[in-house]
Amino acid sequence: MHNHNQHGKTNIDSPIQASIEQIWQNICGGWDQFNQSAVQDFLSQCEEKGIDSQFAMSWIEKFKDKIPDWQTVSKVSLEWMNQHTSAGSPLSNETFK
Repeated sequence: MHNHNQHGKTNIDSPIQASIEQIWQNICGGWDQFNQSAVQDFLSQCEEKGIDSQFAMSWIEKFKDKIPDWQTVSKVSLEWMNQHTSAGSPLSNETFK
């Protein structure tokens, strides 16, 4: 298990992880600001930088208890991935019905 500071950063020194955290910081800077619009912006910026959206969302999901309306944010992220990636999400839309 990794130690997390107040911004959700881990002690892993990974360039991809650092990029994901920087994108998150630039978009919202706090979990309470991470909403439906922010998740779409986040995923778009990750895509622009060549970061796998599922990898990026796996980092976000670690902090789902800090994100208001996580269920909606998660659903929006899955819809975004299904529209913007060839593989989409391993979870089907049936999961959220």
